[in-house]
Amino acid sequence: MPKPRSQQISLVDTPYYHICSRTVRKAFLCGVDKEAGISFEHRRTWIEKRILQLFQVFSIDICAHAVMHNHLHLVLHVDRDKVKNWSTGEMLERWHKLFKGTLLTQKYAKKQPLDKFQIAMVENTADIYKQRLMDISWFIRPFSILKVN
Repeated sequence: MPKPRSQQISLVDTPYYHICSRTVRKAFLCGVDKEAGISFEHRRTWIEKRILQLFQVFSIDICAHAVMHNHLHLVLHVDRDKVKNWSTGEMLERWHKLFKGTLLTQKYAKKQPLDKFQIAMVENTADIYKQRLMDISWFIRPFSILKVN
């Protein structure tokens, strides 16, 4: 029985991980489906651009990648030190590049006035985002499309 990623990853032991994400039902990720005669090669560029976008947001480095016809390989390095230097504003800016965030984080990012309680809520939320921005499960989440036929 497969284990969840949270039980397989231990950043104390190593910050390097090999991730493989596969399609289901013999679906094509990219390349040419010889049986149907359809080319899915246009997806390769989209996937590589997405990898670059995620690299620019997360505190995870891409050491190597390979986009195959029905799966994707990533060798990742989780850089826990990089995220320590990010301010609350930078954390929210990064998060909002991929996710909507909360009403309060959006107000904070737009430099709208907030009271002390709201600022404390934003800082608590930013701490949650900080953990997510160095989490491989959150990094690989945008590739869940690979599981769709």
